[in-house]
Amino acid sequence: MIRKGTHGDIDNILKVTKACAAYMITKNIFQWNEFYPNKNPFIKDANRGELYVLEIENEIIGCVTVSTFMDEEYIPISWLTPNEKNIYIHRLAVHPDQQGKGFAQQLMQFAEDYAQKNNYQSVRLDTFSQNKRNQKFYELRGYKKLGNIYFPKQSEHPFHCYELVL
Repeated sequence: MIRKGTHGDIDNILKVTKACAAYMITKNIFQWNEFYPNKNPFIKDANRGELYVLEIENEIIGCVTVSTFMDEEYIPISWLTPNEKNIYIHRLAVHPDQQGKGFAQQLMQFAEDYAQKNNYQSVRLDTFSQNKRNQKFYELRGYKKLGNIYFPKQSEHPFHCYELVL
């Protein structure tokens, strides 16, 4: 079940994201680290009502932020649609023990359905340039790679920006 996340969910969400970070590091993907993601973005997500969790048998196994807020790092990107009615996906995570079961697809479908139902033009996101699995995941869903941005606290490598026009 996908539901809105609350402040009370954040500690469990952090367990999921920390497990994801540790798992990615074992695959030489240094996308998440001790600085990110941390509690602060999830608090802001919950405050804005943009945090969602995936629960199985009352256990949080995944999360996603479905936001209308465009980060300033995205400004230089030549997006396919105007910067007016867009959804931004952040912090998509599924616990490594639950990966490969279609849960990330469910979370993305939820976000895309939300965008369509609410008349947004597109869904935008970024993913780490060294995470080939994520790139394939988004490209198979129809997302187009448009350019690179940088998050120096996370990595010296770029993050690719993607957009799906609805």
